[in-house]
Amino acid sequence: MPDTPRKSYADLFRTPEFSPLFLSTSANIAAQTVSGLALGTLVFRATDSPLLSALSMFGPALAQVLGATLFLSGADRLPPRATLTGLSLAFAAATAALALPGLPVWAMLAIVLAEGLIASLGGGVRWGLLNEILTKDGYLAGRSLFNMMSGVMQITGYAAGGVLVTLLSPRLCLLLAAGLYGAAAGLALLLTRRPPRAAGRPSVTATWRANALLWSARPRRHVYLALWLPNGLVVGCESLYVSYDPRAAGTLFACAALGMLAGDVTVGRLLPARLRPRLGVPLLVLLAAPYLALFLRPPLPLTAVLVALASVGFGASLVQQERLVTLTPDELTGHALGLHSAGMLTAQGLAATLAGTVAQFTSPATAMTAMAVASLAVTLTLTVASRRDAGDGGLLPRRVPEAA
Repeated sequence: MPDTPRKSYADLFRTPEFSPLFLSTSANIAAQTVSGLALGTLVFRATDSPLLSALSMFGPALAQVLGATLFLSGADRLPPRATLTGLSLAFAAATAALALPGLPVWAMLAIVLAEGLIASLGGGVRWGLLNEILTKDGYLAGRSLFNMMSGVMQITGYAAGGVLVTLLSPRLCLLLAAGLYGAAAGLALLLTRRPPRAAGRPSVTATWRANALLWSARPRRHVYLALWLPNGLVVGCESLYVSYDPRAAGTLFACAALGMLAGDVTVGRLLPARLRPRLGVPLLVLLAAPYLALFLRPPLPLTAVLVALASVGFGASLVQQERLVTLTPDELTGHALGLHSAGMLTAQGLAATLAGTVAQFTSPATAMTAMAVASLAVTLTLTVASRRDAGDGGLLPRRVPEAA
């Protein structure tokens, strides 16, 4: 079958509403990057604990599972513009509170967990709106561009954040991040006022019902697990950059973002559609394998190259997201993508906690190696199980049945 025509990036920016959504999300990611590095550094300086430092940066993801259980039906049942604006303002207030002098570490962790709870709604609203703006034939190109932007924002944010944390202070960087969240709220107001995609009021019951429906189909289960687990375990490696090399953490984060950018460009724009499904598993292997070498404590330039190379493997998520969209009814698109986002972030938070715990009792290098081995083991297990259940389906499908 010939490849279907794909939207160019220029076409995306000519699409109404794409630009304000893109710019608002950019400001949000820049704020997350700067605030995460500043908070991780602040907590590590106060406690000298790899576990608490990792939790401060990735702990908000732990609350995503609760939000996905309680609030996710709002992703399709709330007006997108008002919801995205309100979420950005809430993050601005919470990040400003983190900068208060004398705030104890336990209070910081409580605030970031609350941020994770309210953020659980944001992914579903944002990506559901993107799918509505672009339709399914343009979603991959749009999400690829968003991922590329995320890489650029992270490269810039971690590089600039590393300098600012050193020259100024972590608390001033947190105030800067709060201002970026405020800018994101202002940009979200430029979106068109749209009605919710689905009728009915958001409720816990509606959330449970939609979650059960999405989870009931075996192909979707395979896609969700492949999106959540290998990715999350490798983010556990990333959560230890500060304790692995406190002076070079910003450099390592920036190199990881650069690799992710390269992977997104390759998968989103360079690979023909007929080849993308076949590269899902190889990319997941690439995502973890380079971290095995960090046990040897290579010099910083080689470590940076290994981190960038590994992060190219994050491009696997584009392959899996494209499949998820094709497997999901239109009226549940926001919910399905929100469940992906919440589950992925929850897995990342759990992996960061696990990695920090292992590092606390061994070393950051040992913990990184252990998390990489676990990611490879999960990828192998999912590949074997999905092929057995669907006959070359699951992670590498030709034809996807909907039977549970």
